[in-house]
Amino acid sequence: MQATTTKTDTATFGNGCFWCTEAIFSQLKGVTRVESGYSGGSLPNPTYIDVTSGETGHAEVIQIGYDPDIVSYESLLEVFWSTHNPTTLNRQGADVGTQYRSVIFYHNGQQRQLAMEYKEKLDNSGAWEDPIVTEISPYKHFYKAEDYHQRYFERNRNAPYCTFVIVPKLEKFRKVFSDRLAKP
Repeated sequence: MQATTTKTDTATFGNGCFWCTEAIFSQLKGVTRVESGYSGGSLPNPTYIDVTSGETGHAEVIQIGYDPDIVSYESLLEVFWSTHNPTTLNRQGADVGTQYRSVIFYHNGQQRQLAMEYKEKLDNSGAWEDPIVTEISPYKHFYKAEDYHQRYFERNRNAPYCTFVIVPKLEKFRKVFSDRLAKP
């Protein structure tokens, strides 16, 4: 009997606080891994304190491992664009600073092309009143965030931030993408 191998690709997105985005993407069918971390800056192995200073150039990001036979990169982009405001420069809600910027770190030419095409299509659609400011940059490094940031929502559901910020985002996400959820 031949063993089956699952193909896994990687996507890296920054769309505000990684606690929110990790909670959203971890619920999608085909997503095998979601890790919170930092990318896009100059300091090797930054800490949360380093990144929140706004001086390292890193963004809070999530790195997603996914099975492209179950969920496409295009589908991940759709969730990315739909679950944050890509028109606010260096800000998502109350989170302000370059570390909260909207950014896609592409891992190959195809991801770059798909991200650019989606951004242009969305910008031209008039879906947003203001222009989209999402940065599309080559992936260089991912530094995994401290353990207490991993699966934050899952482990801290009753924390005020989770109750007032993450839960409403998840409810909206679940309504819009109910057919793509790993667990209904």
